[in-house]
Amino acid sequence: MRGTLVVTGTGTGVGKTVVTAAVAALARAAGLSVAVVKPAQTGLLPDEPGDLADVQRLAAPTTLVELARFPAPLAPAAAARLSGRPYVDLAECAERIRSLSEDHELVLVEGAGGLLVPFDDAGGTLADLAVRLGAPTLVVVDPALGTLNHTALTLEALGRRAIDCAGVVLGAWPAWPDLASRSNLADLEALARAPLAGALPSGSAALARGEFAAAARSGLAPALGGQFDAADFRRRHDPAPAS
Repeated sequence: MRGTLVVTGTGTGVGKTVVTAAVAALARAAGLSVAVVKPAQTGLLPDEPGDLADVQRLAAPTTLVELARFPAPLAPAAAARLSGRPYVDLAECAERIRSLSEDHELVLVEGAGGLLVPFDDAGGTLADLAVRLGAPTLVVVDPALGTLNHTALTLEALGRRAIDCAGVVLGAWPAWPDLASRSNLADLEALARAPLAGALPSGSAALARGEFAAAARSGLAPALGGQFDAADFRRRHDPAPAS
């Protein structure tokens, strides 16, 4: 995969960073130069390792860029307001990302929280950044109960803005999925109107780099550089009783 790809999720803690690292790892394995951009990191002090530290440990991309950091564990707009610091300027973010795309074959942009979390006092969001960039957006979801509504709303928001959906990826597929998670597979594909673009095993973030690269290869679809077979994955986890 080449160009610019925005990575969002249906909320916080669904596996955006792990999926971003997985895409980066496969691109690096293919010999591509990769930049990973975090427009806003919240909930950490300046000297604390953030999401990009995890991406570096797992995938070692060519370039890592964090554009803003706020200590409060809040949405970027709220965290900036509380800190008294300037809001994230999405126009400047877009220019920086375009500049990186001149020197890198793939630029990954990892959002904060979900697609419509505000970055500034005007209500600018990651969706607005994706529109500025004209970039497709990968949606990372939780497989568990409640995901269908969150995923449907996220996909609807992408569609309203004419943002191309690059796929839906399960950010943390459990070793022992429950009935809701297994049942959700077919419905998630129906919402996306396409096969799943991947499913990374829960706990992937704790793997060593070589093991993580193998998990990324088996957990992401060919369009993202991997070998994930959505039909086979659904078949193996089908909750329907055998006839």
